[in-house]
Parts: sequence; structure tokens; C-alpha cells
Amino acid sequence: MKYLLHTLSCLLLFAAGTCLAQTPGHTLRSGGIDRTYRLHLPEGLPDGAPLVIVLHGYGGQGDPERFDMNRVADRHGFAVCYPQGERDGRGKTCWNVGYPFQADMAVDDVRFLSELIRHLQKKHGLSRRNVFCTGMSNGGDMCYLLASRCPETYAALGPVAGFMSVEILRSDRNPHPIPLFEIHGTEDRTTRWEGDLGNEGGWGAYVSVPTAVGYWAAKNKCLAERVDTLPSRPGGLQVIAHRYTEGTDGNEVWLYETVGGKHSWKETGVDTGEELWKFFSRYVR
Repeated sequence: MKYLLHTLSCLLLFAAGTCLAQTPGHTLRSGGIDRTYRLHLPEGLPDGAPLVIVLHGYGGQGDPERFDMNRVADRHGFAVCYPQGERDGRGKTCWNVGYPFQADMAVDDVRFLSELIRHLQKKHGLSRRNVFCTGMSNGGDMCYLLASRCPETYAALGPVAGFMSVEILRSDRNPHPIPLFEIHGTEDRTTRWEGDLGNEGGWGAYVSVPTAVGYWAAKNKCLAERVDTLPSRPGGLQVIAHRYTEGTDGNEVWLYETVGGKHSWKETGVDTGEELWKFFSRYVR
């Protein structure tokens, strides 16, 4: 038994090491800080390939193994980048989205991501139009901030278990619509499906997931809505797909409601990476 456990541990460490080896780390100076990121370029990737940015959650790491997006990138032919967030006053790695306890945090992550994208486009010949961003939890919250601050930089956004703060909603003055796809569990107690207008969780006040998605559907001037129950995966959760369609320039806004789902990237009732790319690929130009 000890030998079996040792062998299994070695295999897991080898797999993780292989994934990291395929996704080397790099440094980019932004805002006077040396920022780090990992980049995966599938073999034989052509010039002008799409780029997907993947943002980790609060206290997390830009770890390719956690998100399993390298596999999706290899299959569909796009570059995938995992930036690393800086530490806040609590000592936690994060994205500065305006939580109450981030009031003294001077890091400008909107600027960093824009500079990172331009750097990758120039250095690796990636598409200047087909840039997408997804993120988990705090990374998903960052997607909503990007949708408000610089939607012209991205072709579409895909928050997972993210929220849209009341502050972002009320301060949004950007007229540029952008396709958006949220995947969210109804039993998520970290980022509540029903929202948290009273700031009970300490993350700041935020609206319900359906309200946030409805806001972007309205901003994209979507004229139609379709609701479907997706086929269940073996032992999986039920997913109700809300698709708002016929928006400006063909834009759509999707919400996958994972019934009973919790705060998770992998346990969403779907293959998260594949579903995100299915949505993003609609906006490859």
C-alpha cells in the first residue's frame, strides 16, 4: 500500500510539473512593480491566434493545473495566460476590484492586464482583436470591472462564480457593449446567487447574479431570451442555460445556473473550459 501511494504521489507531482513546464513563468514591469504571469502557447500556434486571460480567485495562484485551460487551448488553438495578482493589506493575492478592505491598495490591475495583453500581442504575434478574459471568484469580479472600465480591449468576458458590485453598476458610464457569460452555482455561499446588498460577507454590496447578467443583456440590447436545461453529465449537477440573444452586433449574454452548485470552477455541471471557449469562439473575428 505504501508503494502504491508513493507511486501515485510521484505521478501526480510529475503531471503537475509537466503542466508548469509547459506553462513557463515570465515577468512584466507595470506600475513600477514586477508582475508575473504564466503563458501556454500550443505547439504550432499560428500568427494572429486568439488569447484567453485566466484570473485566479482571492488568495489564489495563476496555476494552470487548477483551471485545466491548457487542454482546451491545445484542442482549439489559442494562447492562454495566467497572470498573478499582488498581495493586499491582508497578505492575500488578489485582483483590486474595490472591496472595502482594498481601499488603500494602489495596484491598478485594469492597467496591468491591458499592458500585459499588448505585450503578449507584440511579442508572440497574437490577435489584436480576439482577446478574451475569464476568472474565478475574485477573478470573476474582475471581469465585471473590465466590462465597465475597458470593454473595447476584450471580445468577450466569462466570469465564473463572480459578482458585480453595486459600485461598478452605479458608476458604469461606458457605452461599449460586450458579450458576457457567467457560470454560477445557486448554493454558492461565498459569492451568493441572491446577492448581498447589505454587505454581510464583507466583500462590499453586490447585486444578485440574475440582476448582474440582466444588466449586461440590457446593455447589449438583447431582444430575445431562451431557457434550456442542459443534458446532465454522469453524477453531475443540473444546469439551466439562460441565453439572451439578438443583441447589438449579434452579441449575446449567457448565464449557466448550476442548480445546487457551490463556489467552484470544476464542479459546475459542465466542462467549464470547453463551455467558455464555446461562447468565446462565437466572437472570434
